[in-house]
Amino acid sequence: MNYPLDAQITPRFAGSPTFFRLPQQQNLDGLDVAIQGIPFDGAASFRPGARFGPRAVREMSSLLRPFNRVLDIDPYKILNCADVGDCPVNPFNTMESLDMMSAYYERVTRAGIFPISYGGDHLVALGELRGITRARGSVAVLQVDAHLDTWDTYFGNKYTHGSFMKRAIEEELVDVNHSLQVGIRGPLFSEKDMDDVRALGIEILPMDAIVDWTVEQIAQAIHARIGSAPVFITFDVDGVDPAFTPGTGTPEIGGFTSQQMMALLHRLRGLNLVGADIVEVSPAYDNAGITALFAARVGYEILCLAALQKNLYR
Repeated sequence: MNYPLDAQITPRFAGSPTFFRLPQQQNLDGLDVAIQGIPFDGAASFRPGARFGPRAVREMSSLLRPFNRVLDIDPYKILNCADVGDCPVNPFNTMESLDMMSAYYERVTRAGIFPISYGGDHLVALGELRGITRARGSVAVLQVDAHLDTWDTYFGNKYTHGSFMKRAIEEELVDVNHSLQVGIRGPLFSEKDMDDVRALGIEILPMDAIVDWTVEQIAQAIHARIGSAPVFITFDVDGVDPAFTPGTGTPEIGGFTSQQMMALLHRLRGLNLVGADIVEVSPAYDNAGITALFAARVGYEILCLAALQKNLYR
């Protein structure tokens, strides 16, 4: 079993940065969880830089300790995990990059390995979902996000970080009956935007509708919608307020606090998780690395949920 470097033996500032200080592994042999970067931001509509997100998260993830006090679990004693490097991309060709992501994710999924990816802009989720569904069929999607990402085009282009979910639904990658978006907020392009996304079949929990809910109530709504369906979590860091995650391409005020999001993630235990990504970390706008640290923590919490899931069915 791979285990992170011990910060009491090897200081956090020493050694080559990897996700969670795990060993690097160039192949998938023997792994339960593959953690990788997808350094692609060729589909961003505003501030660029998410291609550097995986490097920043690797650096800040050195601060994480192995034992989860709230979930009462050390995931590394249950799951064999490794940093498997970065998914190949072509920074000058979006469609080829999507094909590379899809092929990679299909290989990981067919091997029975749980993937956790760090983007990259949110279009990477389309490539990931293509690969997963080729291996196992459509999956539910839990999208934490400030934005709908169901717009049809940007400047005539159908493949952008603001349209990935619409493309995924059109390609029948998403089990819409068990999918939902959480954290949606901010102005829209027109009054039709909400109607258009609801017509696609997704349930929406916008911030204005849940602002007075407890975290427990939000979690209950998520569980009620997803049930036992296999679910992929796609987590845009702008789903959290930019006071806590300033380092992102399209910030939107009025979101979750980081503490609320940690509490919500802890209450997602019991979901039938099949993979996850954390996207849109743009280090150039990240004060003191707090967005990268938050993203690292989200991936760690999801890893712990996956460990609980495996422990349950042993």
